[in-house]
Amino acid sequence: MDSSIASGARHPTDQVIWRDHLPFWAVHVLAVGGAIYIGWSWTAAAWLIGSYLVRMFAITGGYHRYFSHRTYKTGRVFQFLLALVAMSSAQQGVLWWASHHRNHHKYSDEPEDTHSPRQRGFWWSHMTWILAPRNRITHYDRIKDFAKFPELRWLDRHDLFIAVAWGFVIYFIGGSTALFYGHFLSIVLAWHLTFCINSLAHVWGRRRYETSDDSKNNVVLAVLTLGEGWHNNHHHYQRSARQGFYWWEIDVTFYVLKLLEKLRIVWDVEGVPRHVRDNDVSAERARVLATTSSQSAAV
Repeated sequence: MDSSIASGARHPTDQVIWRDHLPFWAVHVLAVGGAIYIGWSWTAAAWLIGSYLVRMFAITGGYHRYFSHRTYKTGRVFQFLLALVAMSSAQQGVLWWASHHRNHHKYSDEPEDTHSPRQRGFWWSHMTWILAPRNRITHYDRIKDFAKFPELRWLDRHDLFIAVAWGFVIYFIGGSTALFYGHFLSIVLAWHLTFCINSLAHVWGRRRYETSDDSKNNVVLAVLTLGEGWHNNHHHYQRSARQGFYWWEIDVTFYVLKLLEKLRIVWDVEGVPRHVRDNDVSAERARVLATTSSQSAAV
C-alpha cells in the first residue's frame, strides 16, 4: 500500500481534472433542464418514482446487500438481472461498485477508507472520490467470488454502454417525458441519495452501536433509500440482509427480498440474531459506563 494513502495524505492521483468529467455534470443539467422543459405531470411523476424505486432496489438489494456483502443467495440469471438493472443507474460497474464498497468496510473511517468524511471531508466522501483517477480501477482481487463470472466481467467493462442503452429503451417506451424524468432525473436522485449514505450517514444521525467508525442511523435517509439509512446497524452487523433491525425501522429492500424468498427467486436471506441486535450499547452509554467504572475503581 502507498505510504501516502496509509498516512491519510492526499494521493497524487486524487487530483480531479474537472473537464474530464463533463458527462457527469451534463447528466445533472439534462435532468434539471429537461424536467423544467417537459413540465410536471402525473405521468412524469409515475416515471420518476417508478424508475427511481426499481433502480434503488437494484442498488441496495443488488450492488450492496448481494454483491458487496452476500447476505442472501440467488441463481445466475437473477444475479445477472440485478447487476444489469443496477447498472442502469450509471454508478459504474457491478464489480467496481462492490470491490470499492468492501474496501470501505475493511477500513471504515480509517485513512485507507475510500470515502471517509472523517479523513477527507464531506464533499470528498459524497462524490469527489468517484472522480479521482485512482478510484476508477476495478479491484478484482477484492471481488474474486463474483469476478469469476464472465457475464459480470462483461457488464463491468461496458457500464457506460448499459446506462446509455437503458436511456434509449426508456425513450422508445415513453418518449421525452420518460427520458428526462424516468432516466436522467431518476439517475441524479439515485446518485445523490446513494452518495448520502457515504457522506451524511457518517455525519448526521444517532448511534445505537459502538462501532469503530462514525456510522449513524438516519430515519430520513432510511425512507428515501429503501432502508440503507440504518447505517450504524449495518456497520454493527454486515452479514444481515436486514438493516432495519426493529419492526419500526422501515427497510423496504428487506421486505422485497423476503417476498422474493417466498417466490423462491432468492434464498437464505440472512437476518440479524437477537443477541447481536440487542447488544445496543451506544457510544454515549459506553462512555458513561467507562467513566462510572473508572470512578468506582478510584474510590
